[in-house]
Amino acid sequence: MAECGRKALSLLEAARSRYESLQISDDVFGESGDDSSDNPFYSTSGDSDSDNYIAEAGEQEQQHHQHHHHPKRGDKDCGHSGGSGGGSAGGSSGPPGSLTRSQAEEEGWTETLQDVTVPPYKETYGPAQKMPATATALDFFQLFVPDNCIQNMVTQTNMYAKKFQERFGSEEGWCPVTAQEMKAFLGFVISTSVHRCESVLSIWSSGFFSNRSIALKMSQSRFEKILKYFHIVAFRPSQGSNQGLYKIQPFLDSLQQSFSCTFRPSQTQVLHEPLIDEDPVFITTCTERDLRKRKKRKFSLWVRQCTSTGFICQISVHLKEGQGTDGLATLKNKPQLHSLVAKQLCQNISGKNAIIFTGPSITSLGLFSEFSKQDIYCCGLLSTRKSDCTGLPQSMLVCSSTPAQRGQSRVMMKGSMSLISWYNKGHFRFITNAYSPTKEGVIIKRKSGEIPCPLAVEAFAAHLSYICKYDDKYSKYFIFHKPNKTWQQVFWLSISIAINNAYILYKMSDAYAVKRYSRAQFGERLVRELLDLDDCSPTQ
Repeated sequence: MAECGRKALSLLEAARSRYESLQISDDVFGESGDDSSDNPFYSTSGDSDSDNYIAEAGEQEQQHHQHHHHPKRGDKDCGHSGGSGGGSAGGSSGPPGSLTRSQAEEEGWTETLQDVTVPPYKETYGPAQKMPATATALDFFQLFVPDNCIQNMVTQTNMYAKKFQERFGSEEGWCPVTAQEMKAFLGFVISTSVHRCESVLSIWSSGFFSNRSIALKMSQSRFEKILKYFHIVAFRPSQGSNQGLYKIQPFLDSLQQSFSCTFRPSQTQVLHEPLIDEDPVFITTCTERDLRKRKKRKFSLWVRQCTSTGFICQISVHLKEGQGTDGLATLKNKPQLHSLVAKQLCQNISGKNAIIFTGPSITSLGLFSEFSKQDIYCCGLLSTRKSDCTGLPQSMLVCSSTPAQRGQSRVMMKGSMSLISWYNKGHFRFITNAYSPTKEGVIIKRKSGEIPCPLAVEAFAAHLSYICKYDDKYSKYFIFHKPNKTWQQVFWLSISIAINNAYILYKMSDAYAVKRYSRAQFGERLVRELLDLDDCSPTQ
């Protein structure tokens, strides 16, 4: 028994050492979740929920449910061998756009491998400005939502209230909202993430989620009036009036600029759609009936996220319905949409030699080739069902009739781009120009030990597993307030992301050494400071 324990410890130490060599720094947070090394891709397999761009909500929820209840199930991607007419490399026509053997040779695909080296990163990694040791939770939050932004909310809310009452009649007891009240309003809604209460109005109730310590700061009646008239942009602008996100776009633009100005990400980053539908605790405990009752989201959100810290560097929001440029109705489930999203998310990192990890719906040879011209290097999981397989050899995309052994891999190259097929209870395929196909790695599993794989596979597993585990940390700031309007849903989600980024900067600052707040404590302090309650100093 002791020997088994020592062996398991040595394997975990080996895994930790490898993760550090791949720039993974969980210790930045000190709150790592359960070890997910037993499943090398956690939820990043070809048919899993980590890459559910523009998927139907019902399918999304079912995948989330399966992911949390069956974390050890691999994704067996056998190309077009099941139910599609093909069954082997010799008998399948392959995915649309894929190349026959002779076509692949003409296009330059070869099994002769060459070493690939990524140039050094041309960016300094970390916070862009030094915060003082006396900085409070509110100071970090206001790096992203400053006073002038809050004042704009005050102005627009009052404008909307005035216009509304001119049309429908004045409301007894209404008076213009102030900046202090708007901060308190934000604090009340943010408190739903800290206390996990489904309704912000529970604060003033006599039930389990009541909170008398903050309820006295504002009456429920006053809060409801502000909630009724709350706006970021009160009226539709004369130009660009067909844009469905016009009520939130100025705030998103400001938030995006602040993300870029306050933090410089590490070389390794990931493009993905984060878990935003619901708190993971709800997903693991609810029934399928509960999931079906959840309303479909009318928007999709993708992020570019630093894999070393979890800082969300850029966000991209699109409506699933609509006629404007932000509408997805005409592009739903089409690869060109995901390619467009990826280009938007990476427009600020060209020329820096960044390494981007992507899921199946974004991964494509054409996109990666275009990124390589901008000195953006890529490593993406490929799915014959979700990915654009144009220009890829069919022989690498279909399952061979000969059973593969665990850890076995095949690689073909075209220039610096590698197409990898690796077997681990199922076929996993990757496209990359960020990792040399001649270098080997291993997947560390607690029960079966080391599984050989190309280095690109190990890097993908390490970075994407970290991001999936990070969803559990981010969910601590998931605002439970559920407005009906789509622009308000986007607003409160973006506020959740801003709090998440604020905590990351706090943990990397001198202020963390003064008072080592956990995520929950940081959220509590932020709520109290927004409400201007006493005892808000981090030194007390």
